[in-house]
Amino acid sequence: MAPNEKSSVNSMIEASRYRAKFSGHHGALGAAGYRNKGDNDYGRTCEFLDDIGESLAVSPGPGGFESILIGVTWDNAKLKKAGFIGKMIGKAKNAGVDLDIGCLYELADGTRGAIQAFGEKFGNLDALPYIALSEDERTGNTEGHDEYILIKGANWDKIKRILVYIYIYDGAARWSQIRPQIVIDIPGESDLVVTLGAHDDALCLCAVGEVENVRGGIRLTNRSEYFPGHEEMDRAFGFGLKWDDGKK
Repeated sequence: MAPNEKSSVNSMIEASRYRAKFSGHHGALGAAGYRNKGDNDYGRTCEFLDDIGESLAVSPGPGGFESILIGVTWDNAKLKKAGFIGKMIGKAKNAGVDLDIGCLYELADGTRGAIQAFGEKFGNLDALPYIALSEDERTGNTEGHDEYILIKGANWDKIKRILVYIYIYDGAARWSQIRPQIVIDIPGESDLVVTLGAHDDALCLCAVGEVENVRGGIRLTNRSEYFPGHEEMDRAFGFGLKWDDGKK
């Protein structure tokens, strides 16, 4: 990442770590751990999208949007009870499993691409596409999000849509046990939480949420759709990228 990009990202992640530290959610990885309806720790409120196809919209304030942070969180308590830690490979952690987060994006000018740690496609926060991914955090022991996507809100008008996905590796725990969520932090708004509306433990890639620019605002939709690989996901959502052996 470029120095300016790292500086922008670091300022957001420090805020995320502060909230996580005092949130009271200490049973899971990710930003403040797994979120439950009714949670309201230290004034942090959430709006949930639990059903496939469910949407909600957020309008920009007078100054537009600030930087938008998208992180992934899950329930590690289930992993401890199930004894999966010894069965993990590669990216196993002290308290469970590491999930990777990525996205497909389409800009207002028609440009399309992918951002993910695999292949070191970290994006750019201060130039097109104005979307950046944190460096892959492989320990799973940091406070706040292990891995997150940051969108430069001042340039939201340049972005048409973003498909946020998460993926795990062979040998990792099942989706139905770790119950992943994506959490979207928009300054000045309640956290938006997308919980998987269905589980398919046979597939390792899940398109969780679609974030769209609708008349300058943000519309978030729960997709919860599983795929055997990136190419199949791309085809389903019509991004039209060129893939080689399942890699972008």
